[in-house]
Amino acid sequence: MKSKLLKGSLLLAAGFLFQNQASAQLYVSPNSYVFANNEVVFVKQDMELNAATSNFYLRNDAQLLQGTAAAGANKGLGNLSVFQEGTVNNYQYNYWCSPVGNTASATAVNNPFGITQLKDVTGLTTSNNPTVSAWNNYDGTASPLTIAQYWIWKFVTSNAYSQWVQVGAATTVNAGEGFTMKGSSGTNATTVNGVQNNSGSKQRYDFRGKPNDGSISVAVSLNNFTLVGNPYPSAIDINLFLLDPSNAAVITGTAYFWEQVVVNSHYINAYQGGYGTYTPGAGYTVAAFNSYNGSGGIIAPTGSSGSAIERRFSPIGQGFMVKGSAAGSVTMKNTFRTFVKEGVPTFSQFARVAGTNDNPDSEYFPEIPNVANIDYTQIKKGYAPQLKINAMFDNVGVRPTTLAFDNSATDGFDYGWDGRSPSTENAEFYYVVDNDEYVASVVKFDKDKRIPLGFRCLQPTNFKVKLVDVLYGFDANQNVYIHDKETDMYHDIKNGMFDLTLPAEDNRTRFELTFKDAAAPLGTEEAVNQSFVVYQNNNTKNVTVSNPMQVELASCGLYDVAGKMIFSKKALGSNTSYEFSTANLSDGIYIVKLITKDNSEISKKIIIKN
Repeated sequence: MKSKLLKGSLLLAAGFLFQNQASAQLYVSPNSYVFANNEVVFVKQDMELNAATSNFYLRNDAQLLQGTAAAGANKGLGNLSVFQEGTVNNYQYNYWCSPVGNTASATAVNNPFGITQLKDVTGLTTSNNPTVSAWNNYDGTASPLTIAQYWIWKFVTSNAYSQWVQVGAATTVNAGEGFTMKGSSGTNATTVNGVQNNSGSKQRYDFRGKPNDGSISVAVSLNNFTLVGNPYPSAIDINLFLLDPSNAAVITGTAYFWEQVVVNSHYINAYQGGYGTYTPGAGYTVAAFNSYNGSGGIIAPTGSSGSAIERRFSPIGQGFMVKGSAAGSVTMKNTFRTFVKEGVPTFSQFARVAGTNDNPDSEYFPEIPNVANIDYTQIKKGYAPQLKINAMFDNVGVRPTTLAFDNSATDGFDYGWDGRSPSTENAEFYYVVDNDEYVASVVKFDKDKRIPLGFRCLQPTNFKVKLVDVLYGFDANQNVYIHDKETDMYHDIKNGMFDLTLPAEDNRTRFELTFKDAAAPLGTEEAVNQSFVVYQNNNTKNVTVSNPMQVELASCGLYDVAGKMIFSKKALGSNTSYEFSTANLSDGIYIVKLITKDNSEISKKIIIKN
């Protein structure tokens, strides 16, 4: 495997201006600084920003990677400074996670964070302290920067709106915990590195503090949500985080991202938003937007949904929810850290599009410096071939869903593939997986497969379901239907829309998604394929293939259920029947696979009992 760590990066081990005077691998002395511009800086172990006048500046998409294996050991009273921009105005939330902690102690590591560590950018290396508004002042402003402390909250091992914990201006957001913060009103014309501080709903903040490093754990518990995020001054590969075995033991394998509509109100009952769903296998399923009552409960869906945002490489400062599957701790690790600039082609967005050096036409990722030494050039971009299917409720609400296909997936729950519905809307359309509601499901593709669908509503509701997109190599010519088992009617959702009204109910058994219309007359190819009859004669210990239409066969193979080939016969011609001995085979289930001269494939199951 090629090393993807050093190329195009600055490796600091020891020496010259940074020579360690104690034990840190990178040491910045008093009245000194390190300035990184559009580069990745890799420190194999820990670093010390010795004094309050020791600084480390990350500018123009520069990032810091560290290779510490366990708990972080960064020391000193100095500050790392890194810019990040929000995407909302003074009425909407971003979910954040700080890459730095406070510097109250020279020896304490991965310290708590508070909003007083967010600075108002005035120059390339200079910033001012923000104004933190009084509790009863709900609006942040851009120039000069004022942060409304009322909207700083965190959410740890909870499942009710009332369990949000208000932080305000306190320094009590622990490393790895996420927090909410509303943006600012107005604009700020100060421009640094060609980027304006705030051109409107894009407030830039200067995070300053001791850089987080090493393993960072946050509590989770069964069936409860925790707001976490990327706690490092670099991007992370969120797939590595979700698929890490220690994390897989305590969370569901899904990350949830808050999205919302601009409504210009601080009243909860005016909010319109919801959570998008990300899994490593299916990618991102955008949020269904809902309206809320004064207690934070969902009232009804709204007429919009979220944006298709790339989520794999979580940028600096990004916060998201995880759901616990057991009591324990979810852990961020240095091995998840990567150097990926924000942008659509790089699969890294803080709900916005930014510049990138990636080739958007390439099928594979470019070289990505990373701590785990993964060769990303051998990894394809994108996700499993998939369908995007939307359901509309009463011509108002929209539920986006993802149905993806991979040969390693099962029809049950697959960790890292399937994504549970993030909330309990009054109306819902979903895939039934192990009798639960999923908005993202991954299964093995088979033209004969029937995939259970669920429709839930608390009052009579009109549903309109349609296939809206085909992605990542799924056959665009493949038909897709919803089968109503009660009426035995098939509804084409590729070329049309399935429109029905249901009474108040939760129906998980009546409807299924199919790829064939069983009620339609057979086409020529289907009629030919269905004419073959394959059966096992256990008395004569032979398998018989009946070919009444005398189709020319290129091959006939026999396979066990693990896919191992038992035998394969070639160039069989067009006889009306064939017999093959099974006398020496063990009892069990086998698959007979026929390939016609026209390359059509027919598979039949037989049971051998010798």
